[in-house]
Amino acid sequence: MTISTLSEQVVWLRPIAWYTGFIRFLAGASMLSVVAIMTAQVIARYVFNSSLIWAEELCRYILIWQTFLFIGMAYSRGELVAVDIIPDLLTPKVRFVLKLLTAIPIVIFLWLMMTNGYDYSTRFARQVVPAIDFITMSLIGRGVGVSIFWVYVSVAVGSFLLMLHILGSLVGDFLEIRSGAPDAAHHHTKPQA
Repeated sequence: MTISTLSEQVVWLRPIAWYTGFIRFLAGASMLSVVAIMTAQVIARYVFNSSLIWAEELCRYILIWQTFLFIGMAYSRGELVAVDIIPDLLTPKVRFVLKLLTAIPIVIFLWLMMTNGYDYSTRFARQVVPAIDFITMSLIGRGVGVSIFWVYVSVAVGSFLLMLHILGSLVGDFLEIRSGAPDAAHHHTKPQA
């Protein structure tokens, strides 16, 4: 491998490393938020005999975003359920062709989910998220009117990110096969330690 090839790889790896770090930060921050909100809800209910009427709804929206944001990372790490009996028996080139053939309908489906999910989310842009209005009403005395669009658009964003992960995995596998790597087109779908 030449110095210029190595430096080209480093340039391409920087955005991927930034994205991975950002997604991991979001995963931790969003999970911490859910735990903090539900802990406050339990304390309010059982210690103060009251309830935070917005807690369950806000946690639901955070969990929806978690699902769609982090599914691409789960795919890249090989953490989604898969049956690898047949692909494990194939040569790297045939395995890549099989992966490509299965990726085509998946990418088409994700494209439809992305475009239709965005269209659906814009239809309800005038509705507000009640949980956030409850929070701001108790803090500043008025609702801020955050649109439900920001909850529904998670489907489009998550579908787009998963599509990028699938296409990136295919490109990586193709480049490894082309370079003659010994276990090409296989490590992208196996769990990483």
